[in-house]
Amino acid sequence: MQSLREAGHFDVVINNAGSGHFGAAEMLPVADITQQFQILFFAPVRLMQLALAEMRPSGTGLIINVTSLAERLPVPFMAAYNAAKAAMAAFIMSIQLELTQARIRIVDLQPADICTGFNNAVNKNDRGQLYSAKMAKTWEIVERNLNEAPKPELVARHMAKLIGQTCPAPRTTVGNFFQARIAPLIFRFLPQRLRIWGLKKYYHLE
Repeated sequence: MQSLREAGHFDVVINNAGSGHFGAAEMLPVADITQQFQILFFAPVRLMQLALAEMRPSGTGLIINVTSLAERLPVPFMAAYNAAKAAMAAFIMSIQLELTQARIRIVDLQPADICTGFNNAVNKNDRGQLYSAKMAKTWEIVERNLNEAPKPELVARHMAKLIGQTCPAPRTTVGNFFQARIAPLIFRFLPQRLRIWGLKKYYHLE
């Protein structure tokens, strides 16, 4: 609300929150799951509601909600993150269905791996030895992917394009070509059994 008082009016709101917990879902404390949903779901939902309320009098505006490709291609041992981003994506789509003011645009922007300091802030929960080896393998791949990923400027350029469009796509992905284009396309047509098998192979969990 302070930002609104300072700006007077919002034409564009970029709704982004980052936080991660890395640990076996079976042993992830409820407090950690709650924290993930508070940061990645409840807070962004409330910001989107406030932005919509402010945009309604003028009847125009753009809200870019940054979720994650992980809501469609989940990362092992990041169940709370995957789930919170998936919940946010579902909430966004619900508002897109319900929104009666056609000149207010809402976008679900789903980045794939982007080379940031995100992994440095991830809270790791290694409880017991049951999953230690698999977690170590997965983390190596997660780190490699992030280090080799496109820079944040790619996302910024994509956002600038969305802002300049009269009718932006309701959901869009951004990242390297395989993660952002090929993998989601393949996953659309695979049964769940093959999706799980493919992700296990990718993260060396077989």
